[in-house]
Amino acid sequence: MPPLFTWEFASDPYPAYAWLREHAPVHRTTLPSGVEAWLVTRYADARQALADQRLSKNPVHHSEAAHGKGKVGIPGERSANLMTHLLNIDPPDHTRLRRLVSKAFTPGRVAEFAPRVQELTDRLIDGFAGRGEADLIHEFAFPLPIYAICDMLGVPAEDQDDFRDWAGMMIRHGGGPRGGVARSVKRMRTYLAELIHRKREDLGEDLISGLIRASDHGEHLTENEAAAMAFILLFAGFETTVNLIGNGTYALLRNPGQRERLQRALAEGDESLLATGVEELLRYDGPVELATWRFATRELVIGGQRIAEGDPVLVVLAAADRDPERFAGPDTLDLARADNQHLGYGHGIHYCLGAPLARLEGRTALATLLRRLPDLRLSVDPAELRWRGGLIMRGLRTLPVEFTARP
Repeated sequence: MPPLFTWEFASDPYPAYAWLREHAPVHRTTLPSGVEAWLVTRYADARQALADQRLSKNPVHHSEAAHGKGKVGIPGERSANLMTHLLNIDPPDHTRLRRLVSKAFTPGRVAEFAPRVQELTDRLIDGFAGRGEADLIHEFAFPLPIYAICDMLGVPAEDQDDFRDWAGMMIRHGGGPRGGVARSVKRMRTYLAELIHRKREDLGEDLISGLIRASDHGEHLTENEAAAMAFILLFAGFETTVNLIGNGTYALLRNPGQRERLQRALAEGDESLLATGVEELLRYDGPVELATWRFATRELVIGGQRIAEGDPVLVVLAAADRDPERFAGPDTLDLARADNQHLGYGHGIHYCLGAPLARLEGRTALATLLRRLPDLRLSVDPAELRWRGGLIMRGLRTLPVEFTARP
């Protein structure tokens, strides 16, 4: 069996996942944190597990001793009293809280936000287009979703750079010391509590104001739930899109034939390939490598393997989305792939709430980059690139590029 969770594995986990799919599709392993968990790697098993109500999202069902429970989930969320968010709860609370925010992420509401996303995209590219070089992670893929989700939530413009700093700490330390992430989570929690109090005095049309209105109209949303909801929308709403843009751009640069095909379509005003292309990039090297934690509430069987009550289960989306039993030529990037029911944003009741916004940001970012910087190319050897070592997300630390400088 190939080694898991090494730096070499982080650079290209797909051969190891192919081995697991064939030889040990539901495999118990010890994670870098010391927690033992089951990895589910085949598409059919993954889809079943993602929708199986016997697998709870609530860490209270974890069989490990209390001291081990701090090793699952987002560092610092427990101490910051932010546990009651959508990634940690089950129905009926999950149903109630998801309903409160789902209207903000409908395709129609997200489409109204498209001009703002385009404005942010162009402003960020303006910042480096004249230099002829850039780090597309730190100068583009990272700030774009931060500013977009802050706008949607109603974080004042003068405070958004603070969120950028806190989010940057989460990105930098996602695979390393958990203390850096926990400190950022605590600062974000303190700020969100203050912001909720301020907005009660001056409600707007933003998402946090909407949560406050819902609470005031009998929806029984506690202040902790409101803060936790805002936190997880920020936390989950930026890093997934950072990686979608970063991984997607890198995949296009490494597949010049597909990239040129997309550029030709965009030049002709045809955006249909852009739509299917973003879905293919989500499947081919998506932003979320493993779905967030699940815990067996009773004994069950997945892929012929018995899972004991209390055992953690991690669905490996990156492995499932390259399963040759489900996708023809799964290791080939095909932007026109039609039958593409990938699991990049999950499946079942925990399907990613912000998927329409992430898709909008991904399409806008990639199309604008290709149009404005048509000769975009890597400025380093691919072997020099480093991937962040976190467990759940998959993304590049940096993406240095060069291009013809444009005023």
